[in-house]
Amino acid sequence: MAYQNLSSFIGRLEDDGDIVRVAAQVDPACEIAEITRRVCASADGGPALFFEDVKGSTIPVVTNLLGSERRLCKALGAESFDHVAQRIAAILQPDLPAGLIEGLKLVPRLSQVTKIPPRSVKSGDCQQVVKIGRDVKLSELPVVHAWPQEAAATITMGQVYTRDPKSGRSSVGMYPLEVRDQSSLAVHWNAHDAGWQTYEHYRRDGRQMPVAVALGGDPVLTYTAFAPLPHTTDACLFAGFLRGDNVELVKCRSVDLEVPADVEIVIEGMIDTSSRLEPGSLVAAPTGYYAMAGDAPVLKVTALTHCSNPVYPALILGGPRTESYWLGKANERIFLPLMRMFVPELVDLHMPRAGVFRNLAFASIEKQYPQQARKVMNALWGLDGLMLTKIIVVVDSDVDVHDEERVWLTVGANVHPGRDVLFCEGPTHMDDHAAPERGMGHKLGIDATRKLPEEGHPRRWPPQLAMNPEIVELVTRRWDEYGIRNRDR
Repeated sequence: MAYQNLSSFIGRLEDDGDIVRVAAQVDPACEIAEITRRVCASADGGPALFFEDVKGSTIPVVTNLLGSERRLCKALGAESFDHVAQRIAAILQPDLPAGLIEGLKLVPRLSQVTKIPPRSVKSGDCQQVVKIGRDVKLSELPVVHAWPQEAAATITMGQVYTRDPKSGRSSVGMYPLEVRDQSSLAVHWNAHDAGWQTYEHYRRDGRQMPVAVALGGDPVLTYTAFAPLPHTTDACLFAGFLRGDNVELVKCRSVDLEVPADVEIVIEGMIDTSSRLEPGSLVAAPTGYYAMAGDAPVLKVTALTHCSNPVYPALILGGPRTESYWLGKANERIFLPLMRMFVPELVDLHMPRAGVFRNLAFASIEKQYPQQARKVMNALWGLDGLMLTKIIVVVDSDVDVHDEERVWLTVGANVHPGRDVLFCEGPTHMDDHAAPERGMGHKLGIDATRKLPEEGHPRRWPPQLAMNPEIVELVTRRWDEYGIRNRDR
């Protein structure tokens, strides 16, 4: 299902009782973040929050917008994350038709791709109000200052649009944008981000870099900015595939870029790549710690446009029980078919909440030959979306990687530390404060699969305990006869 804009999605949440309106006045300096943090701590992610009266601004704020599986699935128009993954798998590897009837069944599937390219339009709701040059005042936006030691209020849910000067290819990502004054933002890219690599292309060419930041719109656009898309993928094309309809793009008013026409707010500007970078500052990280951001380029804002009654969306970072967990979980499930294309023995992948989608991953595989678990570790580290994962645990296909206790039980039972632990060096996340050098460190791989004699294990590997299915069925059928209450059957 495609939502025309953010308001239509919020209306759907209101119909479903999945958003709470807060009428009391709230302060964007820490108060909104603390309220949201407590709601996010709920097991199911809690409801979305709509703050109607924000101190210092006439624009309301919405938080925890995609902070649950049910809301993300509503945004994606799917029953589950796996349902989206199945759609992707069907496009990547369609069943070849055996005859005319089967071929006709394939046509609707392939038509999903042909009807979704983004298309340009002459106008959009995002430009109902236009402020250019000296009329721009970022203080009019209710930008949330989430944590007390952060240097300033930071835009956290902006879709940052750039275009490579060589290929002409547009890209979008989600990066912290720190408000420096009324008309400038520090863009906290790091060396692994497509945006930074594009910045480097402009810097080497001695050219100014246009940037556009879009806020809101169809929530699929927000998810797409967060998704680990290959740099060669058109993000708006992918968003069109997810929403089942074209993304309409409108030309910016002051820079040579296009943005989705029905977003709430657009910040346009230029980066002077010949200017010095601004010193890094403390920013919140998903790990629950502050991170020292690297030196950042400054975006000089040239225009601020928005719809007539905008809503400002904010993502509150800080620890595993936040909205970013659900965005990461969607990535894990939705991109599994793509991972299997490069790692065909991969059965399933799970990134535990405590690992905040960068520190820990469990992978199950169909093991067929010695040292295959190590091959899988290195293959996963070779994928852009997992290249920064600090610890990877590999188990056999009969272990449910989503049962975290079972995984650790398997590690304890199957691992001989002197043989089954792999250390290697490689890039780490820029926010990994445990790494002695920023962006560089060690990774750990744990092979918890059953060992073959060729892997240095001459002893017989014992079978796992398992009851006969007939006995399991018998006891289940007769359970009430035993007179045992309050026990799992």
